[in-house]
This record gives sequence, C-alpha cells and structure tokens, in this order.
Amino acid sequence: MTTSEELLAQEERLQFESFGNDTAIELGLHLLKAAREQGLSIAISVQRNGHRLFHAALPGTAPNNDRWLERKARVVELFGNSSFYVGTTFREKGTTFEVESRLDPDLYAAHGGVFPVIVRGTGPVGTVGVSGLPQAEDHAFVVTQLESFLNDQVA
Repeated sequence: MTTSEELLAQEERLQFESFGNDTAIELGLHLLKAAREQGLSIAISVQRNGHRLFHAALPGTAPNNDRWLERKARVVELFGNSSFYVGTTFREKGTTFEVESRLDPDLYAAHGGVFPVIVRGTGPVGTVGVSGLPQAEDHAFVVTQLESFLNDQVA
C-alpha cells in the first residue's frame, strides 16, 4: 500500500521547469503512445489552468471515463495534490473522502489517476490524468509516464 509520504515525494520529484500548450500536447501524446503499446483501454486528459489541451479515449473506454477524469481533476485543482494522495490521506485517518470532505461525489472523486502538473518554483498549474484502470494502476501509469517524459526533456 502506497503511503501519503511516498505520494508527496512523487509530487516533489515530478516537476516541470515550464509548462505551455506544446508541452501539454507532447505529454498527452507520450501517454497515448505508452497506453497503445501496453494495450490499455484508458482515457487521457492534460489541462493547464482549467483549459483542456489534450484528450484521447482509446478503444474500450466510455463517456463515464471522461466523467471520472473530470471528478478526479477537480480534486487535484482544489487540493493541489494528486487525487490518489487526497484519497489516501483520508483513508490513513480512518475515514473516507466522501464522508469527511462533504463535497458532492458527483463532482469530486479522490481516486487515483490524476496528478498535478507542478512547475518548479510556481506550484500546480494543471493536471494530467487517466481513467480506465483500477485507481492504483491509473496513478502508477501516470507517475511512470511523467518520470519517463521528464527524463526525456532533460536528455
């Protein structure tokens, strides 16, 4: 089980130097390529300041995947942390996000899969996420692909 400390360490490590429209599209294409290579049925979304700059829905997804992406992204936008981190912190306290946050579950979901786009020295400026796998797998896919993408940017 991933702890909230491990999830925060991911956010500290996976930061951009800058993040514009072109970077958002490149990131989305990077996730799309990896998802196709792995044969995943996921929807992918990349946003900056509430503006969706990339979206793809692979075969096997449904409109409900888009709704999950939107609900998880709202959690990231509100809390500034990954949707998996937010849900995990509530579970570690022995409660649930749904009970304690008092936010409308039709609009907010603290389930894994959406990660903050963080610009070093600035903070969160957007979101990158997927929907279609179990929440821990959604989160792990995004983290793995962010690591790969950021490493490619440095090289």
